[in-house]
Amino acid sequence: MKSLKFDTPKSLAQRVMLRLRQGIIDGEFALGAAISEEMVAQSFGVSRTPVREAMGQLQAQGLVVIRPQVGSFVFTPSAADIAELCAFRIIIEPKAAEFAYRHDRAGAVAAMEQAIAGMKRTLAAKDNVAYGRADTAMHDALFAYCSNHYLVESYQLVSGRVAALRTNLTSPIDVQTPASFEEHRRLLDLFERGDFAGFGSLMTTHIANSGRTYAQALQVA
Repeated sequence: MKSLKFDTPKSLAQRVMLRLRQGIIDGEFALGAAISEEMVAQSFGVSRTPVREAMGQLQAQGLVVIRPQVGSFVFTPSAADIAELCAFRIIIEPKAAEFAYRHDRAGAVAAMEQAIAGMKRTLAAKDNVAYGRADTAMHDALFAYCSNHYLVESYQLVSGRVAALRTNLTSPIDVQTPASFEEHRRLLDLFERGDFAGFGSLMTTHIANSGRTYAQALQVA
């Protein structure tokens, strides 16, 4: 593992957690991969205590599974997990979009346009990780501007897992085909026009397609 050392922060466990979280999301740690506390501690140049605390936080986010006397592992969802995750997103994301439109349409549109621009650049560069980050930013924008902390907190329960699945499983496919990118552009257009019947329908299709890709990719793996 490459060196992950950094200057001593205010909360060491938090810094370790954030770095590991991004590593999981970006695919540095594959789905189901073991994460050695000792190796992580050595790489960060810290004791195992903040690493252990960080692992606990990641487990609470659903990104890590800690098996007593066995070790810590990156999550791997089952088919049932994927179905429930997608059902949850289909309910919550269109509603967040409606709230964001009412609360700060201009801010949400600007953030979504920036994400779309990022997706376009990374699509041309065939950069799976950067495309996944831009894709995540597009969906995150709905919650950043919805002005409802209950929706935000609910989304945070799954956002890390969705981002990790996106980068690991769908982004490699999405950068080879414009279909997903075009769906995101259409979602932005529907949002700008306030067509939430159309937005909800397309978002449902978009998430359902992602779910099928997750399930198929995990079967192959």
